[in-house]
Amino acid sequence: MRMLWVCLVLVLVLLARGPSEASPAGNTHMLDPEEHKFILNLGHKEIPRDCHELWQSSGGQVQDGLYLIRPGDSPIAVFCAMSEGGWTVVQHITVNSSVDFDRTWAEYKQGFGSLTGNHWLGNEHLHRLTSGPVRYKLAVKLVDQDAMTKTGEYDPVLVEDEDAQYRLRLGLFQGTAADALTLDTENYLHDNQRFTTRDRDNDNYFQNCAKLEFQGVAGGGWWYDACAGANLNRRNVIYWQKDCNKEHLCKYAWMMVRPSDQLKVVRSGDCARDEL
Repeated sequence: MRMLWVCLVLVLVLLARGPSEASPAGNTHMLDPEEHKFILNLGHKEIPRDCHELWQSSGGQVQDGLYLIRPGDSPIAVFCAMSEGGWTVVQHITVNSSVDFDRTWAEYKQGFGSLTGNHWLGNEHLHRLTSGPVRYKLAVKLVDQDAMTKTGEYDPVLVEDEDAQYRLRLGLFQGTAADALTLDTENYLHDNQRFTTRDRDNDNYFQNCAKLEFQGVAGGGWWYDACAGANLNRRNVIYWQKDCNKEHLCKYAWMMVRPSDQLKVVRSGDCARDEL
């Protein structure tokens, strides 16, 4: 009888835990061991498309942290900046990070790093997020060595599919940071560029920009022109025109997306790729 009681208790405990023993996320390689247990909506029947959907449905009463979202067919884990309005974090870097951003095309496609630290969510996930049924906007957040913060938003944003080499397409800019992606102040224009990695050269320079080194560290994957007035994936120097560079050092950078406040106008026929 005692053994039957113990077995019943164990069953009840396992039922109470529900699906928290394993994560359905398709990017578990970006979670530290046992970290899936800290996904805050693990076990929920409804999985939102992005962090903003969850933030809205809760009336803004949710905390920063790991969540499951479903931008495509399968759920993925992401870090949600809920305190800033429900942004889905797609990149975070700390200068001199231990996470190496000099990666291959395949790694940039699927994502790498730790979702609770320095990481790149993945170009395929970026594509699925930004090509959804609504427009999305991109936020960039920069923090320098004096803890001064600058931000900027591009509205709308679209990352095209792999056949288009994850080309970046951006709309209007506003913010306290410099417009380093669409304003050609240094003869570099990152808008409408294809993605380049060390093993796939899509830039406009005679060499592969992702391989060019500064103090022994390569540039990493990015939407290079020939080469860059902005690059948030160079591990030893965060570049963002006059805001972050070798003379004005920045300590942290984030890239985040959320639905735009604008309505999306879907055009038919051959004009579909010109929505932006």
